[in-house]
Amino acid sequence: MPQHFDAVVIGTGQGGSPLAVRLAQSGRQTAVIERAAFGGTCVNVGCTPTKSYVASARAAHVARHAAELGVQVSGAVNVDLAAVKARKDGIIGQSRDGVEKWLRGTDNVTVLNGHARFTGAHTLSISGPGGLVLNEISADEIFINTGTRAVVPPLEGLERIRYYTNSTLLELTELPSHLVIVGSSYIALEFAQIFRRFGSQVTVLVRGERVLSREDADFAESVRQVLAREGVEFRFGVQPSRVEPHPHRANEVCIGFEQNIPALEASHVLFATGREPNTDDLGLADAGIAVDKHGTIPVDGQLRTNVPGVWAIGDVNGRGAFTHTSYDDFQIVAANLLDGGARSVDTRIMAYAVFVDPPLARVGLSEGEVRKSGRDALIATMPMSRVGRARERGETDGFMKVMADAQSKQILGAAIHGVEGDEAIHTFIDIMTAGAPYPTLQYAMHIHPTISELVPTLLDGLKPMA
Repeated sequence: MPQHFDAVVIGTGQGGSPLAVRLAQSGRQTAVIERAAFGGTCVNVGCTPTKSYVASARAAHVARHAAELGVQVSGAVNVDLAAVKARKDGIIGQSRDGVEKWLRGTDNVTVLNGHARFTGAHTLSISGPGGLVLNEISADEIFINTGTRAVVPPLEGLERIRYYTNSTLLELTELPSHLVIVGSSYIALEFAQIFRRFGSQVTVLVRGERVLSREDADFAESVRQVLAREGVEFRFGVQPSRVEPHPHRANEVCIGFEQNIPALEASHVLFATGREPNTDDLGLADAGIAVDKHGTIPVDGQLRTNVPGVWAIGDVNGRGAFTHTSYDDFQIVAANLLDGGARSVDTRIMAYAVFVDPPLARVGLSEGEVRKSGRDALIATMPMSRVGRARERGETDGFMKVMADAQSKQILGAAIHGVEGDEAIHTFIDIMTAGAPYPTLQYAMHIHPTISELVPTLLDGLKPMA
């Protein structure tokens, strides 16, 4: 007979780990299954390592431009990628070990290492290397938190070259001489700026006519201008059709295109072309758990799958693709299941940031989405050059934008591309979450001199959307 638990959590990402602890604290005998590194994508190959690289890249950038602030830095500013990686590995290791020790040290939690696969609606096998079954377990409640992985397009010749994803690029110890990035969304642009600031030549291949296709065109162009000024090259309307080893330089690559476009040579190729859920090897069909055409697991507002007693949280459910949405999933499940609440993901206001420098942060609807809705709306914009703190720091790139409903005065959406925009956006997030009308924020007294100080002034400029 399989060993029985009250609850099982598959995966130790930002939603799974705290949920396992809360389940255990409620008195449930809880098993946690992890097949790889503790902490999930964020800790190991996502937010934690990339933001440590962003910090190193910014330090190099600030040093190179220190003279603009009257600070003299003698000699060339160079980046030791091996040292950058070592620092990153130390940060990751501390976080990863912390998650594992937390779980193993929690009463009522049993940690099982291996790959989980459903053998029925509430039964699982756990296998090790080579597919050897190590455990068979069952549970009344099962929570899937298996995340996503990078997608690599099936290009001709792919098997003949060395290429990189966001995970493997972080293992380099020597700087690429020429990094070509296929893709132009969030991950692509963050890596483009990081490695350009490190000292690599960087070329970004954009399938369409602009970067960040999900964002308003003005914000997309604002971000592109900053990266282009720093030396990132963009090629628009191109899509690789094949790749092959460089005929004369070992480990380098030639990228081919259609439309008679000349081949592009690169020392390194990064594919940042999207992510797909880790659901294909979970045995979901044996449990009767539905997946959609993208492989994500559909859930209701309380994150329940179509099978009673089975939930899906984090990136795998397609209801958010960020660490903070995964953690919010945990909070929703815990509130409803353990605290007698009635929270729903359906009422969540989406917010996120693109961690280029300066960052682009957003909450709620974009201008394009507001216009498409046809509602009676107000809009205001303000350049960051009007923000005193930005001028004092010599970082005036970007602008702010906000939209509000003309009748209810509810803020519909806001975005900031500018220094500390990823922090200042929370003034909008909190007001929108509270359901307060925009005058609540407009008439607030903010501290001078800060970035958030100009948010009330931005709201003063609201006018009917033409």
